[in-house]
Amino acid sequence: MPELPEVETIRQRLIKGFDKSPSILGQQIKEVSLLWSGSVATPNPTTFCAFLPGQTVTDVKRRAKFLVLVLTDAFLVVHLRMSGDLYLEQQDKIAEYRNPKHDRVWINFESGWRLVFNDLRKFGRIWLLNDTSELFRKLGHEPFGEMLTAEVFYDMLKKRSRQLKPLLLDQHFIAGIGNIYSDEALHKAGLHPKRLSDSLNPAESAKLLQSIRWVLHKGIDQKGASIDWVYRGGDFQNYFQVFNQTGNPCPRCGHPIEKTKVAQRGTHFCPVCQQLP
Repeated sequence: MPELPEVETIRQRLIKGFDKSPSILGQQIKEVSLLWSGSVATPNPTTFCAFLPGQTVTDVKRRAKFLVLVLTDAFLVVHLRMSGDLYLEQQDKIAEYRNPKHDRVWINFESGWRLVFNDLRKFGRIWLLNDTSELFRKLGHEPFGEMLTAEVFYDMLKKRSRQLKPLLLDQHFIAGIGNIYSDEALHKAGLHPKRLSDSLNPAESAKLLQSIRWVLHKGIDQKGASIDWVYRGGDFQNYFQVFNQTGNPCPRCGHPIEKTKVAQRGTHFCPVCQQLP
């Protein structure tokens, strides 16, 4: 957490404004405060703080689970990892719904607003780059990318002989999917999480790709999933079919949902609707 829908929701909120905050687009950076320098992966803290003042945010993009703030002369890339979040708030007023003790980076704008990177576990990272290609070089296809056709996806599956659940979590294979949306997609496609990827026929492969896209779109429509303190404001948890539904009846067949471990990850599935061949 957060996964692609949550990151995409944050991107849209930064662009459109959220909870009375303005859009981040057009905001000019005044000064930067590193409250924990370890959050910055590159460059060194001195260069980071010296470069940013005067830069203007011109766009916010997403690649996989990365947020990319496009600046006048560079890119500010953020990965939230397990517990990171971004807040746009007034510099003289801390939002009630967050704990400022875990603030790691403040980026103050000339307008009086501030972008806050808050990260309890300190796993999140920020990069200031002239070019993002090397950072993103090993990432797999975007789930919604036009290049990811049913035929391409089938060929990708056939070239590997891996269990579906860990393969979907592999960001080198397909980028942006995590534990929640992999479980939901596999259930919608009727595929067991331990099924080997090269055992799928073209129809099953096409259905899996369609299911991945469906659950991700549904997650974005519902502003992501809020299942703990990490991510706020989402509603997709109210639409879970299998994730965190252990013991509850499968919405499709009524059999209790089970939980197992696949590649050391907690995995939810229906043993009736998602049988191994």
